[in-house]
Amino acid sequence: MGTSFDLPGIEISWCPGCGDFKILDSIKQALEELGLSPLDVVVVSGIGQAAKTPHYMKSHFFNGLHGRALPNATAIKAANPSLEVVAVGGDGDMYGEGGNHFLHTIRRNPGITNLVFNNMVYGLTKGQASPTSPRGFRTSVQVDGVHAQPFNPLATALVQGAGFVARAYAGDVEKTKDVIKEAVQYKGYALVDIFQPCVSFNSVNTYAWFKENTYWLDGHDPSDFSKALSLALSEEPFPLGVLFRGEERTTFEGSLAAYRNDKNPLFRRAAPREVVKKLLDGMCR
Repeated sequence: MGTSFDLPGIEISWCPGCGDFKILDSIKQALEELGLSPLDVVVVSGIGQAAKTPHYMKSHFFNGLHGRALPNATAIKAANPSLEVVAVGGDGDMYGEGGNHFLHTIRRNPGITNLVFNNMVYGLTKGQASPTSPRGFRTSVQVDGVHAQPFNPLATALVQGAGFVARAYAGDVEKTKDVIKEAVQYKGYALVDIFQPCVSFNSVNTYAWFKENTYWLDGHDPSDFSKALSLALSEEPFPLGVLFRGEERTTFEGSLAAYRNDKNPLFRRAAPREVVKKLLDGMCR
């Protein structure tokens, strides 16, 4: 199904069979069904295979440093709150290099959607263990297997106070699309951790493995924080769907003094040239 976010005639440099293709489809379909246009959306990323996503769809985008998608996304939303801002990246990019930003973005609660393509391995750098790699996972670097406890992004997000926490699976485009739609509609920071098979560097967590070791929630009350945390801490089979949706509260951009008396985005306002000149003159002394 075509969307207005399709970018025809491009060469996509993901491996054949990569789960990223399906997530890309889910993202574009979700945005289309929400009635958004490419001019309404900014996709922000860092470095990695997942971080190539904004290169393969029609929208505004910003591609920055490894692990730095979230502060850039926060700033873009603050400068123009009318935009839908989506920060994308892999588990290494978001939870490893960007781990500190992950924690403090949740605290700030900007009105952005955070999509993490979680394949439990570093793909761009050819197969090292990532923060979410399971214990015992062997790579060319971790030859005796990973000994550290894998990072739990859902439980971390919940105890940090995230208002929307969900998990999806790349192999189910339709249900992943629906979860993304809910995340985008939430007014505040929204995390969607998306299980994604890496066909080149992870021979453990395959399409077959995810099919056998995940299930979609049915009848769960997403307003129940205690139940959501219990689900986030559970192991195989892993639950998929919206674990928690809390009450919406003031966003980071909504708390800024710049918007207290004027809701117009900063770029639409007349520049106070005299004030800027005075500041610059003071810096040059």
